[in-house]
Formats: sequence, C-alpha cells, structure tokens
Amino acid sequence: MVPSRLLIGLLLTSLLLPVAVWAAESSSNGTVSWIYDGDTIKVDQLGKVRLLGIDTPETESGPRDDYYLRQGLKRPQLRQTAKQAKDWLIENLKGKQVRLTFDRVMRDKHERLLAYVYLPDGRLVNRLLVERGLASVFRRYGFALKEDFLAVEATAKTQQLGLWRKQE
Repeated sequence: MVPSRLLIGLLLTSLLLPVAVWAAESSSNGTVSWIYDGDTIKVDQLGKVRLLGIDTPETESGPRDDYYLRQGLKRPQLRQTAKQAKDWLIENLKGKQVRLTFDRVMRDKHERLLAYVYLPDGRLVNRLLVERGLASVFRRYGFALKEDFLAVEATAKTQQLGLWRKQE
C-alpha cells in the first residue's frame, strides 16, 4: 500500500509538471537581427516575430489602410508613421538582446511567432509603440494586455501623438 502523502505528492507533481513545462517555454531570449517593418522583426534562433497586440501602418498603400482611413487619417500620414515605427525599432532593437513572452496563441497564420518583446531594461516594446502613437491596438483578437494597450492608445489619441496628431 502506498502512503497517502506519497500518493498526494505524486498526484500534485503530475498536475503541476505540464504547467512548469509551459512556463519554461513561455519566454525566450534572442538577438534582434532584422527589422522588417514597424511590427515585425527577426530574432536569431527564433525567426520572424510579429509584435503581439499591435498594428502599424504599412509602408505601401493597400487594403490594410482601411481601418486607419475610417479613423479619419490620411495616407501620407500612414506612410510617415510606418517609416517612423520601423526607424524606432531599428534604433532601439537592432542588434540588442530581447526577451519574448507569449500569450494564448504562439503563431499567426503566416507562422510568425506572436510575442510581447521586452528591451534589456524591461520595457515592453509593443506598449511603447502604442504609447508613442506609432502603432494602434490590434482589435480583431483578444490578448492578455488588450485593456492596458487600449488605455495607452486612448492617451496617445488625446495627446495627439504619432498617428493621432491633427492634420492640417
């Protein structure tokens, strides 16, 4: 007969082991080697990473502009913000060691990792882009920090930063 304490210990270990394995896999470190655009980077050993929860304008006009155009923004402003977001990532991420954490879904339909990207000083890049008005919150899907990002975006709009600055 197995003592009850041993049985309870084995049961708890078997229940907690998957959580520990998931937690170990829920963050990764790497060096940013390329910036594709304002919301997609390449991290060595991990590949293409899409910054989770945000969207930046594209460098070329296209159907993805529709959301921004409905917000009253103009195409020249979108192209300018796309360049600013990419330049900001190049200046602040390229060649730097970053930490990535993941949410419920790890990859998008293009097989890119979906991640929150943290600078060496602990600041969250995804949030910083929204804070500066260089990105909007990706509204189509839920993610853990969505409410926080929406509040930060509202502040950027109020302060007329980046995308949200008044057009003349």
